[in-house]
Amino acid sequence: MGSSLEQALNLILTADRELCSILSVTARMSLASSLLALALGVPVGIWLGAGRFRGRGALLVANRTLMGMPPVVCGLIFYLLFSGVGPLRHWKLLFTVRAMVLAQVALITPLVVGSMESFVDAIAPSVRETARGLGLGRLRTAALLGGECVYQIFSAYLLAFSRAIAEVGAVSMVGGAIAWKTNVMTTAIMQYTNRGSFSLGIALGMILMGASLVVNIAISVLQRRFGR
Repeated sequence: MGSSLEQALNLILTADRELCSILSVTARMSLASSLLALALGVPVGIWLGAGRFRGRGALLVANRTLMGMPPVVCGLIFYLLFSGVGPLRHWKLLFTVRAMVLAQVALITPLVVGSMESFVDAIAPSVRETARGLGLGRLRTAALLGGECVYQIFSAYLLAFSRAIAEVGAVSMVGGAIAWKTNVMTTAIMQYTNRGSFSLGIALGMILMGASLVVNIAISVLQRRFGR
């Protein structure tokens, strides 16, 4: 165990090529999927949180169901879509980073929507009352509501990124965990541990835990600042 830990530290300090390749793929996938999920989820979440319309309850139930979708089920759906017999087989996305990003977006977007919806639902009445007292129109009321959501948007993004970087089920199915191409930290940890190559698995685990710590510290700072 001690030698494996020493080797893991050495891999990190010497910037091992394979380790850097895995980190690069992970960063590309996580950043792209979390930003796309944010762009899709924030407007929908604000709309659901502030709106009062027929069918809203059904949409909320559907989104909460998607929030709990098992990653392997999501991976299976995208695998079937992009496989040789799937309707999107001509896109040739299976076992690519793009397919992994799409699967991640499907998993993460409902989380962003749910986070924004619950926040906006709590503040929307007071924002409407303030806007009414100031005589603001719909556009300026929407702008005021958006301004109140700034910290929550940052928090939602950090939540999305942390989920993206830690996901394993869906990305392993549609990405295939191909070395130097689609292998990310989570799939590589499982792959190399099963091979008995503990040093690389430990190095990746240390980096993953460090990234998780940074994200959670950032979320905590935002929550404290917002609470004031």
